[in-house]
Amino acid sequence: MTLSRAAKVVLGAASLAALLSSHGFGPAAAQTAGLNAEATPGNWPARAATVVADPAVETRVDALLAAMSLEQKVGQIIQADIASVTPEDVYRYHLGSVLNGGNSDPGGRYNAPAKDWLAAADAFYAASMRPHGKLPRIPVIWGSDAVHGHNNVVGATLFPHNIGLGAARNPDLIRRIGAATALEMRVTGLDWTFAPTLAVVRDDRWGRTYEGFGETPEIATSYAAPLIEGLQGRMGDKDWLRGPHIIATAKHFLGDGGTRGGKDQGDAEMPEAALRDLFSPPYLPALDAGVQSVMVSFSSWNGVKMHGNRSLLTGVMKERWNFDGFLVGDWNGHGQVAGCTATDCPQSVIAGLDMFMAPDSWKELYRTTLDHARNGTLPAAQLDEAVRRILRVKVRAGMFEAGKP
Repeated sequence: MTLSRAAKVVLGAASLAALLSSHGFGPAAAQTAGLNAEATPGNWPARAATVVADPAVETRVDALLAAMSLEQKVGQIIQADIASVTPEDVYRYHLGSVLNGGNSDPGGRYNAPAKDWLAAADAFYAASMRPHGKLPRIPVIWGSDAVHGHNNVVGATLFPHNIGLGAARNPDLIRRIGAATALEMRVTGLDWTFAPTLAVVRDDRWGRTYEGFGETPEIATSYAAPLIEGLQGRMGDKDWLRGPHIIATAKHFLGDGGTRGGKDQGDAEMPEAALRDLFSPPYLPALDAGVQSVMVSFSSWNGVKMHGNRSLLTGVMKERWNFDGFLVGDWNGHGQVAGCTATDCPQSVIAGLDMFMAPDSWKELYRTTLDHARNGTLPAAQLDEAVRRILRVKVRAGMFEAGKP
């Protein structure tokens, strides 16, 4: 079956049913279709790299990698929640990132003022940059779910959830919202948002329906680039990823809005063509706009968890689509991969995940990942590739020169 370029395909409910039917797949066949979970990247639209490789950036990353210890490399690919990690932990374990979950706030106070967020960001940054023998200093990056404004901070400007913004059909408004959100995040010392959500929502029973812009890919596809440029700035401009801008995240890759029965973290049961043409289109303009991180979905595709699907994470996103930023996991999502737990999962990194989101599991995950790196279960080249991508984004964003937030 030949379909037009994914970014331009708009499928309503009727056409989705027709697409599934054409592949011999319908509700009654879901349990018996024996659907494949191995993507064929060559069947996905090709795209050239958006960001031209900068030799100066790559040389700097090479030098950092050569000077890093194995312990430091493992630390870079682990992200811990501020409710379970301290600045001293960031220093001791060389952690590359922290986040604040929905119930995590500086000092455990839900209404902590902006100055407390800034002080916390300063403390984590200072810990990551404190001298540690001859090891290079690598700034920590702080991620937050600023998904409709800087919504975790009391007093920040809140905007409608995505389902409301989708109804507005106004890409320019979305760009301005992204710019306002980025500025307010910078004021509190944070430099990375887990937004935008580009889910195509197919079942209203899904409890996260409000996080999507609509039920067909056209709206998210039209919004992806303006929102990312509002957050990150425009590629080529001097303030891209810095100044009043931050790092954005396209999420959740892939099919999170199409799980069977609308089950959260469930299984998207469909042929590869349906996954590609209904759920992937918004990611192409996101990549074209230079988005620097992509979050992997909790959900599965035909029984295989996205956090362990190498054909999609590496084959499609990194190789076919030439994405050179980093892939971050979702809240212990790696623990749902077959054979994994939240504290032990080299399979995800081998599949293409670059950074574990390990909010409360980070310390034991650090230990087991270090063991796997030492004994070769986690190949050195795979670990280096993950670290390289994280360092590349940090260098691009000027984090090494920025100083305390």
